[in-house]
Amino acid sequence: MSFWEYLGSRHQQLLADAYQHASAVFQCMVVATVIGVVVGVVTYRSEWAGSLATTTTATLLTIPSLAMIGLLIPIVGLGVPPTVIALTLYGLLPIVRNSIVGLRGVDPSLVDAATGIGMSRLARLLRVELPLAWPPILTGIRVSTQMLMGIAAIAAYASGPGLGNEIFRGIASLGSKNALNQVLAGTLGIIVLALLFDAAYVLIGRLTIPRGIRA
Repeated sequence: MSFWEYLGSRHQQLLADAYQHASAVFQCMVVATVIGVVVGVVTYRSEWAGSLATTTTATLLTIPSLAMIGLLIPIVGLGVPPTVIALTLYGLLPIVRNSIVGLRGVDPSLVDAATGIGMSRLARLLRVELPLAWPPILTGIRVSTQMLMGIAAIAAYASGPGLGNEIFRGIASLGSKNALNQVLAGTLGIIVLALLFDAAYVLIGRLTIPRGIRA
């Protein structure tokens, strides 16, 4: 069976796996973004706290994905829970780091001007600092998403959702007539999803970042 014939015969299952893969990555990215930005906001004013946040999230990223999921299985079981926890933890570093860098890069004179017109600390953060720090934060989100697309495939090891199941089935049946087709279909599906997500982020950037800041 050729690759195109395989896609034709398995397109419904592949689409379902692709949807589950994209949904898992998207939901984990939302959680990681909220946590990462909050950590950045809390720590960016202190050199020590910022370094601790960056080092901690960097340490999490050094844990092999199979090991991370394997350690989570006895605690939360198989399926979605270990997938969500692992992906969220892996997605933190670029967002935390870029949030801290972006917030520290805001021109102090703009913050002083906002203070001078009577803005509260929260108002300055929401209306001045975070909007100006948004471009590097969005870059961190893009980097995290690309990483998680590949890492999410490992979730099949714990019966997690996504295109990793297709890849693992192919690896488990190496030598069979469709083994290569399975691995190739899962791999190409992840690449396509990564490109679609990145295109969406580019569009979001164009809609949310003023032209002057982009320049």
